[in-house]
Amino acid sequence: MLSERERERYKRQMMLFGDEGQERLKNAHIFIAGAGGLGSPISIYLAVAGVGTITIVDMDVVDQSNLNRQILHTDRDIGKKKTVSALAKLREYNADITINAIDTTITGDNLHELIGRADGIVDAMDNYPVRYLLNRVALDKKIPFFHGAISGFYGQATTIIPGITPCFECIFPKAPPKAVFPVVGATPGVIGTVQATEVIKYLTKQGELLAGRLFVWDGVTSKAEEIAVDKNEACPVCGAGTVKTNTTGTKK
Repeated sequence: MLSERERERYKRQMMLFGDEGQERLKNAHIFIAGAGGLGSPISIYLAVAGVGTITIVDMDVVDQSNLNRQILHTDRDIGKKKTVSALAKLREYNADITINAIDTTITGDNLHELIGRADGIVDAMDNYPVRYLLNRVALDKKIPFFHGAISGFYGQATTIIPGITPCFECIFPKAPPKAVFPVVGATPGVIGTVQATEVIKYLTKQGELLAGRLFVWDGVTSKAEEIAVDKNEACPVCGAGTVKTNTTGTKK
């Protein structure tokens, strides 16, 4: 299924997971919610890795204040829809994959349809209400949810596998107050690449996922910590009495 062009392009990563792993990437469809600070490195690294179909959703326009961190966009994109800018850049990074860039606001009414038959959902949002929606749809569709969040020099990431790990609402039962937070551009770079790595590992069945573990990055001290997270049996989304799944930690 891999062309000679693809074999040459991906040969260094195929040293890790071979033809089978690369074909899994090629046949995969990943949904990314957000084309900003986190969505930029996530989408770039999934594109260059050869994920066959990437759907990226955002409803915002590029502003000059975005440019310290949103590396999908440049000065010439100011005033453009982020999806337009993202589509152009990702096609430049890899013309052999399919990019669906959708300009819309994510809501409870449209999210199921937007995600469609994607193999995984990546959280590149900057607000918790949408994250809760993404979590619930991931559980409904029995697909993994790759969470990431940042503020200033700090960030966090975890991978949620329905029926196996705590869900997002188990870990964060209450949303923090809505606020405009500071951002150092390198921080979403760190967390976004962690999320992209988690997606690649999941699709290629490599390594150990951040399942049941919250990765916490402190850029001020350049230290990373890991916090074990447990299911909340009283969780209204995945707790006792809710439907459980047989999803495993790796893609079938």
